Amino acid sequence: MENMTNDPECESAAAALHEPPPEIDATLAVLGGKWKILILWQLTKRPCRFNELRRAIAGVSQHMLTTHLRELESQGIVSRKVFAEVPPRVEYALTDHGRTLDTVIRTLAKWGRTHLARSSSEKP
Repeated sequence: MENMTNDPECESAAAALHEPPPEIDATLAVLGGKWKILILWQLTKRPCRFNELRRAIAGVSQHMLTTHLRELESQGIVSRKVFAEVPPRVEYALTDHGRTLDTVIRTLAKWGRTHLARSSSEKP
């Protein structure tokens, strides 16, 4: 596990705890919630239509997917492109700014694999 003593915010174990810095709040505002990371994970692979996302993310409701996609779009993370077809086709993709989260998402996935392996090896 990485040593937190290299972080000036964590100078010693006896250091007083403070509120999280604004950048942590900003990150959680974008990534917070159960579904956003899963939506972004799918969109790192390729642009997707709404129903593709809904099928790929087990358990997400239409309402929650719509809500989170709108939030991510308003934050400049996801773009929504409407094609002038009948029936209309809508496709979601990561913006340039959204693609900067690729490393973060892959790091979370790597941590999750390590955690799952550790958890399964500790079971009796």
